[in-house]
Amino acid sequence: MNTLTLVIGNKNYSSWSLRPWLAMKQMGIEFAEISISLYTPTAHEEILKYSPSGKVPILIDGEITVWDSLAICEYLSEKFPTLAWLPEDRIPRAVARSICAEMHSGFGNLRSYFPMNCRAKIGDRPMTPEVESDVRRIVNIWCNCRQKFGSEGELLFGKFRLADAMFAPVVSRFHTYGVTLDPICQTYCEAILALPAMQEWMTAAQNEVDIIKQYEF
Repeated sequence: MNTLTLVIGNKNYSSWSLRPWLAMKQMGIEFAEISISLYTPTAHEEILKYSPSGKVPILIDGEITVWDSLAICEYLSEKFPTLAWLPEDRIPRAVARSICAEMHSGFGNLRSYFPMNCRAKIGDRPMTPEVESDVRRIVNIWCNCRQKFGSEGELLFGKFRLADAMFAPVVSRFHTYGVTLDPICQTYCEAILALPAMQEWMTAAQNEVDIIKQYEF
């Protein structure tokens, strides 16, 4: 059986890389890891060796190459169908698919204004109205999922699911920038940060030495 390989960017900065990495780690999927430092003179050329998009993350499974974080997770759910990527019941399953897609395609204001930086602790950056709107929507998603579907645990649908991997970079951002949250959302963030795989990622991010100036404040 071919060994899966995941090509990622800097753990400190690459939110897109975190999503499939966290999903695979939490699901117990073994894989090799190739890390490419982003925004260096050779980064784009190095990434093109693995993917035509020139972006990370990239999953390599033998002769198959899958790029884009959501596509990777969808591919993995097909390759490992016995793992619980989505809730079993139809209603929460539909909600989970919807919020994964919404996270993947939306919240551009929050992404730009609060870039992921796991090493930093910046608690005094005021939000613009556009960022506040993104935060309100995310809070609404989290509260709705926790209250309706989260009775079996501390995550969005109780136990770890793909939706938690998709929102993990937001949790990191909220932690970095000291975003004030209600008790439900704060408890959810703490549960994500306490995941063994998330702890492993955060520790590795802390130990990185590369600095991308545009993501530092």
